[in-house]
Amino acid sequence: MRWPDHLLTLAEFDELPEDDPRHHELQEGVLQVSPKAALLHQRAVHALTRALTAQLSAEWEAIGPAQVALDATWPPTVRTPDAVIVPTSVVDLNPNRVHANVVAVALEVVSPGSRSTDRIVKPYEYARAGIPHYWVVDIDEPVSLTAYRLVDGGYETCFDGAGTFKTTAPFDLALDLQNLVRRLPGR
Repeated sequence: MRWPDHLLTLAEFDELPEDDPRHHELQEGVLQVSPKAALLHQRAVHALTRALTAQLSAEWEAIGPAQVALDATWPPTVRTPDAVIVPTSVVDLNPNRVHANVVAVALEVVSPGSRSTDRIVKPYEYARAGIPHYWVVDIDEPVSLTAYRLVDGGYETCFDGAGTFKTTAPFDLALDLQNLVRRLPGR
């Protein structure tokens, strides 16, 4: 594949190979490329989406990773959070990406190389796009979560810690953060 030497359109971004062993995002038309997540990261994302979906009403579900169009105008910005909580009706439509206005929560699991992006760049972008809640999970010991809620166009921290994360906004949810990185017995 020849790498682009110009700002990409959404159509050009959509033409990138799906089976590429890299993670692609688009920041104001600039292609951002990073390695695919390591296995512990993937375990945490899977455990997170499974635990959240089990607690959500049938109208909502946690899906991950999912492309989110933060700004579809030129130059476009498309991020791929590790998970999002979106209406089930949107998932049922089977889109390639969702627009930020349907995302209730965007979630990122920090990886080596994404710490600054997840903690500085993405909060700015997600707040600007109007995503009401943004949660960042750090799987380094002790596993922790920082939860932000949108207030007056910016995020304010409403939880920052380890152990059990409990919230009533936007949904009644509880997460045992340590269980995100442990292999739990299956059925």
